[in-house]
Amino acid sequence: MYLIVGLGNPGKKYENTFHNSGFLAVEEAADLFDTEFTKKTCKAVIAEGFCGGEKVILAKPQTYMNLSGESVRELLSYYKIPLSNLVVLYDDYDLPVGALRIRPKGSAGTHNGMRNIIKETGSGDFLRIRIGIKPAEEIMPIMDYVLSERSRAVKEAMAPAVENAAKAAFDFVKGDDIDKIGRTYNIKK
Repeated sequence: MYLIVGLGNPGKKYENTFHNSGFLAVEEAADLFDTEFTKKTCKAVIAEGFCGGEKVILAKPQTYMNLSGESVRELLSYYKIPLSNLVVLYDDYDLPVGALRIRPKGSAGTHNGMRNIIKETGSGDFLRIRIGIKPAEEIMPIMDYVLSERSRAVKEAMAPAVENAAKAAFDFVKGDDIDKIGRTYNIKK
């Protein structure tokens, strides 16, 4: 069994913000797994799908970004999913808008949601798919920026990264090698 988590903040207010890039990617992944978000459990809205006989749980934590780890820990425990089968999709201010980086493990970097997941799970040894959101030039404080609305041009620039993030998560569940997934989907800007 696998758990694919997209990070974001619940509610209409945050729907089109940079911080909800993980939600957008996991929604695209749900399309690939031919499922919809219809259930609520473990402080998350979830969708259940299958791939090659493996059950896949896709989740959008409803705890707000900085407490995402609470939901992730509960989901892993409830469904008895090993940390090695966790995939987290999220926005990353350390990468330029439209970039995509896939890593098999690592630190939280500057991301508070990832910091909380590592704290709650006790490890950074899980697949992370980072969607770049950093502007070409600093226009406002990071906290204000990540919660700001994306323009049409930025949405278009980010669309390939969001789509590739979903495809990378799907390929991981299919059993593709992480290095191959990275070579296929990493986008440098």
